[in-house]
Amino acid sequence: MFNADNRVGSCGRIPFPELHNGRLLRYDPETDTHPRGPDGFCQLAEPGEAGEFIGAIPDLPDSGAGRFEGYTDAEATERKILRDVFQRGDRWYRSGDLLRCDTDGYFTFVDRIGDTYRWKSENVSTQEVAEALAGFPGLHVANVYGVRVPGQEGRAGMAALVFAEPSAFDGRAFFSWTEERLPGYAAPLFLRLTAQADLTSTFKLRKLDLQREGYDRARVADRLYVRDRTAEAYLPLTAEALERVGLPPYQASG
Repeated sequence: MFNADNRVGSCGRIPFPELHNGRLLRYDPETDTHPRGPDGFCQLAEPGEAGEFIGAIPDLPDSGAGRFEGYTDAEATERKILRDVFQRGDRWYRSGDLLRCDTDGYFTFVDRIGDTYRWKSENVSTQEVAEALAGFPGLHVANVYGVRVPGQEGRAGMAALVFAEPSAFDGRAFFSWTEERLPGYAAPLFLRLTAQADLTSTFKLRKLDLQREGYDRARVADRLYVRDRTAEAYLPLTAEALERVGLPPYQASG
């Protein structure tokens, strides 16, 4: 991809897409699948629709061009390959990157697969939410992820926040900040104020344990908040606060 004309925020465009082996495929983050049409083949993402970028694996045994050697783990290799995508027998490599392409052919990065969740029938990018939260005064880190809510489809947004002065957190000001910058379905439903960010060995934000703990008061010692649209504020999470906003108590899924 080339961004020779400096389209702000874009990864660039592919000058001759018909000669390129990359495609942007429709993707459902809730089921981690690529929807297929009546003919049984996958579908290209529409302009403005987030999809997974894939690359063709050509059948060229005597050439190294486009070759995918795979991993030492055969199962991991198979998870990276899509088969029968546009015709029987073809193979495509999954990049794991969600991108969006506009009508002019410019691509923008949305998120990594696994960092996108579905709530209120809408796909939510954790990166886009984290970027919207990032400028809030005193906020050092926003780690955004989706958590299960009993009786609800998909996952609700939750953000683990690291503040310079957590004791000065203003739930009403934070609500106003999200209201101005995010659609209602994308604003985090729950907040968790934590002392420090949980990082992997490669300095990426760790999310799996946070997702498992959810908003379970029995497992989370950090301060928790829930978004209350009526009060126009994030309120301390209590059984009464959950009932007020129409949410059930947390139930561990095991």
